[in-house]
Amino acid sequence: MPTDLRPVMFMLISTFSLSFNGLMGKLLTESFSTEVLGFLRFFLPASIMLLMLKSSGWVIPNKHNSRPIIIRALCVVGSQLCFLVALNELTLVESVVLFSTGPLFIPVLEILMYRTPIQGLTLACLAMTFCGVLLQAGNPAGIEIRPELLIGLAAGGFNALSQVTLFKGAKSDLPPAALNGWCFMLAAIIIFPVATVRVFTTDSLLIASNPFDTNMLLVLLITLAISIVSTQMFRAKAYKLVSTGSQLAPLIFTNLLFALIWQVSFFNETLETNKVIGISLIVLATIINTFGPKWIHQQRAAAH
Repeated sequence: MPTDLRPVMFMLISTFSLSFNGLMGKLLTESFSTEVLGFLRFFLPASIMLLMLKSSGWVIPNKHNSRPIIIRALCVVGSQLCFLVALNELTLVESVVLFSTGPLFIPVLEILMYRTPIQGLTLACLAMTFCGVLLQAGNPAGIEIRPELLIGLAAGGFNALSQVTLFKGAKSDLPPAALNGWCFMLAAIIIFPVATVRVFTTDSLLIASNPFDTNMLLVLLITLAISIVSTQMFRAKAYKLVSTGSQLAPLIFTNLLFALIWQVSFFNETLETNKVIGISLIVLATIINTFGPKWIHQQRAAAH
């Protein structure tokens, strides 16, 4: 982590937006099927980002830039579909916990794909955060392995690969709106046939148990699209300012802290002791990973 705190601020804005995205997604699972909601989660923010791109002049990916966009599009499709399935079966916090395991895979993927070295402090912070995640996933009866938990974990794995390809793409000459806009539009095209079949099969865009009226649905969808755009744009800005994606990986776990706030506020869930301890570990790891390098740098400068 560099001493420049701009990437930290950009990443925190991104994770806050991501947690809000999860809240909107949880609410909208009561109105749309997984396939239809997955399509909307890609198409709506892609349209916004490409309109932003249009206002500043179209940027078409070249052969060099298109590869990470295509790979990331496939990853985000897998990640979002698994995440939405988990949201249907688990609580918001449980789903976000499993989705948030993605950063734990990022350093491993960077080693395998790009031979990127990992700083010792980053590894220590990731280990602390992993312990926090385990405490979050647990309960007084222990951890029960269920299919939906494995699906949620798969969302974290796809998310990790998506973040690694995003970091690589952020280092290109493509602006964030182009990098994410084309990626999400491609993802929407990939999932469109499945969503279409689902609509024709059920003969309805909405599921029968939809609790919201048209106006409320529009508000939720617009909020969802804006939060996704904010997540992607600020994350790309953060990655552009660091040398490796794993340097910012522990900060992605702050998404869990924000999600817990939404869970308590909107779903009346009380926090158990293990969850409080898990939150504390994640916060401590984030603080150390954010300010530790700056303190070490100052100490070394003072010694010289």
